[in-house]
Amino acid sequence: MLKESGIMTKVKICGLSRIEDIQCANRIQPDYIGMVFYEKSKRAVTMEQAASLKAALDTNIKAVGVFVNNDIDFIAKLAQAGIIDLIQLHGDEDGAYIKKLREALTKPALPIIKAIRVRSESSLQGLEEYPVDYFLFDTYKHGHYGGTGERFSLKLESELIKKPYFIAGGLDVSNVAQVIADNPEAFAVDVSGGVEDAATGFKDAEKMAAFVGQVRT
Repeated sequence: MLKESGIMTKVKICGLSRIEDIQCANRIQPDYIGMVFYEKSKRAVTMEQAASLKAALDTNIKAVGVFVNNDIDFIAKLAQAGIIDLIQLHGDEDGAYIKKLREALTKPALPIIKAIRVRSESSLQGLEEYPVDYFLFDTYKHGHYGGTGERFSLKLESELIKKPYFIAGGLDVSNVAQVIADNPEAFAVDVSGGVEDAATGFKDAEKMAAFVGQVRT
């Protein structure tokens, strides 16, 4: 289930919230973009905003909805409206929650990504309890559900990971090549804060382009 040798690492740019972000994505063609539906996030979007962003998104790029302990009916509503193509669960969702979500998503049956916040080797134990299609490994920080801008130091051991996985947490153009070299079996890399303007907090088109270019060099 892990990435086959010679397959290029895919790119996800998360936290897009403006039409300018979508226009940039259409030019540089990441494999995935993420839209955050967590109200406490500075990058949060409403269903209406997300619908407008998805309508402007190139159909070659998949839209990932990012959720933190959200109501299943809300996720299903977004899926049925065609606003998202994949579901990323970034909260405390357990196997039972994911099973219920799958039951609610028979039409369409979207792929599910489960975020795992990494702080020690024990973080990689028990992954089999999650009936998902992908994992996303992010940095653990108490009281935060991702978006910390911090890297985790643990090397991901492939024998413990039976499904394709994304790597997130503190990635930017300066370190992504080394992260991929250290984790050659990673399916994708995921960036958010690392492609933002520090002054405004908005996505920076030049940083977005440089990140995608670095991964695909």
